[in-house]
Amino acid sequence: MTPKPRASRSDAVRLVARIRKAVDRSADAAESIHKRVAHLPLAPFEGVDGLEGALKDVRRVQDRSIGAVYDLVRDMNHELVRLAEEWLAESEAPKPKRRVTRPRASAASKAA
Repeated sequence: MTPKPRASRSDAVRLVARIRKAVDRSADAAESIHKRVAHLPLAPFEGVDGLEGALKDVRRVQDRSIGAVYDLVRDMNHELVRLAEEWLAESEAPKPKRRVTRPRASAASKAA
């Protein structure tokens, strides 16, 4: 059985970018659905006189709070991408050579 070839750095960078885009698109879709569902219970009150202003305020608060949640998801995603890119860069950096050190003679053995 032959070992699998190791993925290149460019393959890893492309994978990280694809994951970021997928999470962002998923967050966008989920946010849109969440907002539509949140507006459904308000629909029966749309034609009621005197509630237009209150409904507008409720929708605005809903949109802001739902948007804040999905903005947080996107921010976390972008931070994870940044960390992944940092880790990839570290894995590609040349590793420092280790120095072999010999144990130092103790003070007692020097005095003898």
